Amino acid sequence: MTTLSAADFFAAKLDYETDPADLADARKGGAGPLVIDVRSEPSWRQGRIPGAVHLPRAELEARIGELAPDLDAEIVVYCWGPGCNASTKAALTLATLGYRRVRELIGGFEYWAREGLAVVTDAGRSRREPDPLAAPVPEAETA
Repeated sequence: MTTLSAADFFAAKLDYETDPADLADARKGGAGPLVIDVRSEPSWRQGRIPGAVHLPRAELEARIGELAPDLDAEIVVYCWGPGCNASTKAALTLATLGYRRVRELIGGFEYWAREGLAVVTDAGRSRREPDPLAAPVPEAETA
């Protein structure tokens, strides 16, 4: 059995996860990781992160080489939300295939939308008001 210190565990966790705000910051200016939505076609049409690529988990292993031939490509995968583990399974698949810079989006699309970040649907682009439980207003802004 391998044991990790708390510091090692949390450092490793940060290496393999990202949150919506950090992903949005990383993508400013057009740069940033390849973002892959591993949900179903109906979920994709309902709403997605702008610039994300739709690659359902069932097709991931067969098609990832087309999108990311470099095993050092920075990749973020997401699914619906915290009740869905498709992105965890997708990240595991990518890591097993040898991709070294794979992260999972904490809270998936649900948290992205709840934080008031831009969303694209088949009808166009939108943004909703941030959910105060998901994106609380800093105290300095409420004073």
